[in-house]
Amino acid sequence: MKNFFSKLGIVLKDPTMRKRIGFTIGALILFRLLATIPIPGVDIANLQKLLSGNQFFGLLDIFSGGGVSRLSIVMLGVGPYITGSIIMQLLTMMSPKMKAMMHEEGEAGRAKISQYSRLISVPLAALQAFGFLALLQSQNVLPQLVGMSLFVNIVVITAGSLLLMWIGELISEFGIGNGVSLIIFAGIVAVLPTKIMQMIAKFDPSQLPFYLVFAVVAVIVIMAVVMVTEAERSVPVTYAKQVRGNKVYGGVSTYLPLKLNQAGVIPIIFALSILLFPQIIANFLSSSSNLTIAGIASSVSSFLINPWFHAIIYFLLVFVFTYFYTAVTFDPKQISDNLQKGGAFIPGVRPGDSTMEYLGKIVTRITLVGALFLGIIAVLPLVVQGIQSGDQTFAIGGTALLIVVSVVLDLLKKIDAQISMREY
Repeated sequence: MKNFFSKLGIVLKDPTMRKRIGFTIGALILFRLLATIPIPGVDIANLQKLLSGNQFFGLLDIFSGGGVSRLSIVMLGVGPYITGSIIMQLLTMMSPKMKAMMHEEGEAGRAKISQYSRLISVPLAALQAFGFLALLQSQNVLPQLVGMSLFVNIVVITAGSLLLMWIGELISEFGIGNGVSLIIFAGIVAVLPTKIMQMIAKFDPSQLPFYLVFAVVAVIVIMAVVMVTEAERSVPVTYAKQVRGNKVYGGVSTYLPLKLNQAGVIPIIFALSILLFPQIIANFLSSSSNLTIAGIASSVSSFLINPWFHAIIYFLLVFVFTYFYTAVTFDPKQISDNLQKGGAFIPGVRPGDSTMEYLGKIVTRITLVGALFLGIIAVLPLVVQGIQSGDQTFAIGGTALLIVVSVVLDLLKKIDAQISMREY
């Protein structure tokens, strides 16, 4: 506790840190203000009827910071940008040219990839906006929009999503932490009081054992997330001795820290984006005038929202994306080359390809544990809900809790890194 207050004092005394934190808070307040601006013509009664008991819209409402329940101009949140980033990272994995651009060109290559992600997010946002508007019109939440009125609404919703993307990138550059993750975090935290009040209003004494189980699971999840996030595999590294003149350099032993869960909360966000996108399309096509298309879309939509199927697909997506994101961010060959260039080696392992294979095996094994953990924690509330047939809020709360804890830990680490840098 004493260490915490001493670091807090350093943060408050440092003008640069104060500016960064102030900028981050100001950007998040702007996001919350945008989430209160609705698009015109909303039928509140039909909207509440559509949202009640619908897990799909409940999840989307949380990640847009209540934007869906208000049908605000930022109802899409940062979903299109995340989907665009997923597409670009998939292309980076498949295209040798883009992979070389990312690894060989360094910061310039990564900047190009980010620019492509931004460009892809524009048509994705427009497509999602059109799908949402069509779905809301079919449910009588919005009046029938045609011609210029439909075009204006699509442009407004698309612009709102792109504005959030820009705010997120400004936070990453001029604030503290990852901007996109913080926007999702702010959206979750903003709607949590409402969700808690709903749970209190629906309190049923007969469900008391379920509430107690939920509270215990929440505490265990928080502890487990902290432990797994902090867990790492230390690989010993020794620097070879070098004689220069009359002095001997090197010969120092250190270690290479490999995180148990290197992907962090990103696989959860990726999996949710992939799950939400086909549901939007299916819900949109279910109102088609073609009876065959409408029937198929309704069947697909019902299939996708089935709790058990949803849990299985969610688990698999989180598991796969954990491996995928780790493969994108951690390159054993690059680490091996850097160690060899620096005159370092892993005791008992030959430099070069052998070191690359050794690191690859370690990362594959520890990522298995991290991927299983993320998948289980993500679907556990869904499983509990399926067994108990309880409120949808419990299923939503599990994913939200996982993201909140992970983002807070990441933010604290980045603040700690900034403090250490200031001290040096």
